[in-house]
Amino acid sequence: MDLAFPAAVYAARLDRARSLAGDAGIDAIIVGPGADLDYLVGVRGHTIERLTALVIPASGAPTVVVPRMELSKVRDTAVGALGLVVADWVDGDDPYASVLAALPGPVRRVAVSDELPALHTLPLADRLGLLPELATPVLREGRMIKDEVEIAELRRAGAAIDAVHRRVPALLRAGRTEREVAADIAAAIVEEGHATVEFVIVGSGPNGADPHHEVSDRVIADGDIVVVDIGGALPSGYNSDSTRTYAVGDADAEAARRIAVLVDAQRAAVAAVRPGVTAAQVDAAARDVLRGAGYGEAFVHRTGHGIGISTHEEPYIAPGQATVLRAGMAFSVEPGIYFPGEWGARIEDIVVVTDDGVDNLNRTPHALTRAGA
Repeated sequence: MDLAFPAAVYAARLDRARSLAGDAGIDAIIVGPGADLDYLVGVRGHTIERLTALVIPASGAPTVVVPRMELSKVRDTAVGALGLVVADWVDGDDPYASVLAALPGPVRRVAVSDELPALHTLPLADRLGLLPELATPVLREGRMIKDEVEIAELRRAGAAIDAVHRRVPALLRAGRTEREVAADIAAAIVEEGHATVEFVIVGSGPNGADPHHEVSDRVIADGDIVVVDIGGALPSGYNSDSTRTYAVGDADAEAARRIAVLVDAQRAAVAAVRPGVTAAQVDAAARDVLRGAGYGEAFVHRTGHGIGISTHEEPYIAPGQATVLRAGMAFSVEPGIYFPGEWGARIEDIVVVTDDGVDNLNRTPHALTRAGA
């Protein structure tokens, strides 16, 4: 049995979910394939037409409903290690009846994970005779506060993606296309210890002004400013995500000056992280620096997002976000500035809130870095 963490870790997560459901007055949570199911019992995969679901009653033992053809895979996870009840079914059976049988008698409130699609939620609602609610407010509470094993994995992921960024200057040269550079970076992500490549953004020149540009066949030119935003997942499923901005050859002096302001903004936001402040206050720390330099309108997205078994999860670091930071929360700090038709820049680290401040998991230089011309 190949578990990402000891079985006791998954048992604690299930107990936490059950307790949070009870505190919220929810009779049961139904979790479909996706990040929540991976987090709770180590079962990976995506929703298909055949129902797989973890039923967590507020009182009583969890049950896993699974197609018999997937049974061996499920038993090779924390489901088997913890000896959870398994209700397997074959084509022609009614899997929703198995879900109902796993519930603690008549129920008034049932919540479903946000990745359980209408394909299964609507038949469940019909059989339950009630409209399920989202389990997100309950499940995110457990996932937002990382335990020691999760933080250790995020630290490993941060070191691995730092090693990739240290290789980027030698890969990023005038005359190469974004796509060619991205292919080399993707190979490096795996070589440095990730199991999968989750994303590679190489935004050169005007392409860097699009925050969600990925790659193209644009040929990189001498003097280009290039955004490189990369991440992968470790074998445990925990993710890295880090952005640095590079200059191919000698950077324009004005561009270098603007990017220095961005570095200051990112540093100010990281310095603002500590227990008790709100997500909005961290966002404002970056935004205030950029606004003071006249670049407020060039910052067009939130300052950060949570990270863990998903690349994007709670908490979100954005204007109006009243979430109060607590020790164990992990998220990105990534302000950016974008000048359409010219170039863009972004600096991103993953940080963890500690008991008295912040731990930055990415250690490569933040300043504009020169790559090979």
